[in-house]
Amino acid sequence: MEGTLPQKENHLEMLASVRVLDLTNETGYLCGRILGDLAADVIKIEPPRGDPGRRLGPFYQDSPHPEKSLYWFAFNANKRGITLNFESAEGRELFRSLAARADVVVESFPPGYMDGLGIGYESLSKMNPAIVLTSISPFGQKGPYAHFKASDLTLMAMGGFMYTCGEPDRPPLRIAFPQSFLFAGAEAAAGTVMALYHRYMTGKGQQVDVSAQHSLTGTSTGHGTSFWHMQRIILSRAGKYRVGLSAHAKQRQLWPCKDGWLSFQVYGGQTGERSNKALVEWMDSEGMADDFLRSIDWKNFDMAQVDQALMERIEGPIADFFMTHNKAELDRGAMEREIMLYPSNTMRDILQNEQLRHRNFWVKVDHPELGAEIDFPGEWMKFSDYKIRVRKAPSIGEHNEEIYQGEMGLSSREMGVLKEAAII
Repeated sequence: MEGTLPQKENHLEMLASVRVLDLTNETGYLCGRILGDLAADVIKIEPPRGDPGRRLGPFYQDSPHPEKSLYWFAFNANKRGITLNFESAEGRELFRSLAARADVVVESFPPGYMDGLGIGYESLSKMNPAIVLTSISPFGQKGPYAHFKASDLTLMAMGGFMYTCGEPDRPPLRIAFPQSFLFAGAEAAAGTVMALYHRYMTGKGQQVDVSAQHSLTGTSTGHGTSFWHMQRIILSRAGKYRVGLSAHAKQRQLWPCKDGWLSFQVYGGQTGERSNKALVEWMDSEGMADDFLRSIDWKNFDMAQVDQALMERIEGPIADFFMTHNKAELDRGAMEREIMLYPSNTMRDILQNEQLRHRNFWVKVDHPELGAEIDFPGEWMKFSDYKIRVRKAPSIGEHNEEIYQGEMGLSSREMGVLKEAAII
């Protein structure tokens, strides 16, 4: 099949037969990273002077440098890297040669940009009918917002996250670390794999159109829309509380403890019978559950009818109990007793998490150019017959000779000319 590399003998290597050309900036890095984790040969193509994403911090040892960006390291691991200026005629010809051998191209340019250069989906598919072009943009390739620019703040707002995040009497909030295009990147990777499966079944490629806003709406309003459809309730910001489960009361979600915060909710029905009852028994063992808490029939407790006074009477002793323990104690006790309680982790908490360390989630990745090994998240999913391995992100033009000369057959003289002309 044109555009499909020969299958490797080890069929357990997931996407090992798939070659991906990654043209994205920081709005699309994660797509290629996920495909690379699944063993695809992802080639990150960046301008001759390096991708602007290399200038995003934080930096290794707080030393700003395009080869020390931890942001770049994180999202471009498991990729090879070459430089190419495909805005030049010679660069576009080189790109077409690369695309003729590729299975997937991932890009995050403004809609129409690649078409304007003559390397959009229509042009690529004529040359390689089996190719998959995955396009990531703020609002999709078509529609009234298609050519609008957007920041993470814009997308978090228009995707619905900010409407329900923050205190009710204050402006909406967004998640501190930019996340909108991480949702888009993950959906782009999933869409790319589905398009590859479709190609496997039919022999035909296609364009995958990913809207970052659309990827956020399904995630941010997934539970909110169900409240509207079932109860005609529009969920709104409630700070550390949750609204919607009762028409007469708000419900505490975030609680302080000795050294931070945790998430816990009072439930009714089978969940309450298991989780709430176990918590009350734990509190009682430490002398902190009153007669009222011990008397509640949690299985028949109807959250829909709870008023605010009753909710506060239940939550008061629970709040006092949480303040006598730290996050680690509460987390361990909740797991032992099957209580639906979760600590609000800091980055340090996650790095030291006992469960993640037991599963060998953290791995050391060698960075010879820094003379150091850096801790990376490892397997985000464990497979029975495949192990995700992490290789460092490429340096600027690290694989130019390997790909241009070793795979495409360019001579040293041709490479020198291209470099002199700032094409590679």
